[in-house]
Amino acid sequence: MQSSALKSGARKLMQERAPKIIFVSILFIIATTVMSQFEVRLTGIYAAYQKYYEQILNGQMPDFSLYFSYFNPAGAVLSLLLYLLQPVIEIGMVSYCLKTTRGAVGDYKDLLDGFLFFGKILLIFIITTVLTFLWSLLFLFPGIAAHYRYRQSYYILLDDPDKSALQCIRESKRIMRGNKVDLFLLDFSFIGWYLLDFLVVFLIPSPIPLPIVYIWLNPYMGLSRAAFYNQLLSRLAV
Repeated sequence: MQSSALKSGARKLMQERAPKIIFVSILFIIATTVMSQFEVRLTGIYAAYQKYYEQILNGQMPDFSLYFSYFNPAGAVLSLLLYLLQPVIEIGMVSYCLKTTRGAVGDYKDLLDGFLFFGKILLIFIITTVLTFLWSLLFLFPGIAAHYRYRQSYYILLDDPDKSALQCIRESKRIMRGNKVDLFLLDFSFIGWYLLDFLVVFLIPSPIPLPIVYIWLNPYMGLSRAAFYNQLLSRLAV
C-alpha cells in the first residue's frame, strides 16, 4: 500500500470535516493528557523527579531513596487504573477515524465507544503487551514485528464486537501476514511531524506539554491508519 495515497486521502477528509475533526482531536488530547498527568503525579513520581532534577542542577548525586518517600500506594493503584483506561479512550479516537473513512458522520460521543467493549479492550491490551514484551526478549526486531502483528486487533473488535479478544488477536495476526512492513512505512512517514511536535513542545516551556502540532497530527495519523485497515480488508476480499 502506498503511504502517500493513504495520507493524501486522510488530508482530504480532514479538510472536508474541519473544524469538527480538530475539536474532536483537542478533546481527545485533553482527556489523555489529564489522565497521564494524574497517573504520574498520584504515585509521587513527578515530585521525586523534581527533587532529582534540583539535585542535579546543584551538582549533587541523585538520592533514589527519595522515590520511596514520595511513593503513594493508594495513588499507585489509582494510577494503574488510569493507565488501563488510556487504551479504552484511544479506541474511541480509532472508532471516530474509522467511521469517518467510511463516510459516516463522526461525533464527539464516538470517543466513548471504547467503554462499550471495556473488558475486551483491556484483554487485548494486556495480551498483546505481554506477547510483544516476550518477543522483544529475543531481540528488537521480533518485538517490533509482534507489535505490528497485533495492530489491527482493535479495528477487528470495532467491526465485530461479538468476537473475543483472542479471536481479534488471531485475526489481526492473519491479515497482517505480509503487510507489517507497509504499516511500518506508513508510521515511519510521520517521523518528521513527530520531531516538529517535539521541538514545539520543547521550545514552549509549560508545566504541562502543549502538543500544538499533535492536535492536527493526531487525526491525520488516525485517518491514515484507518484507511490502511480498510484497504487491507479490500485486498483480502479480492
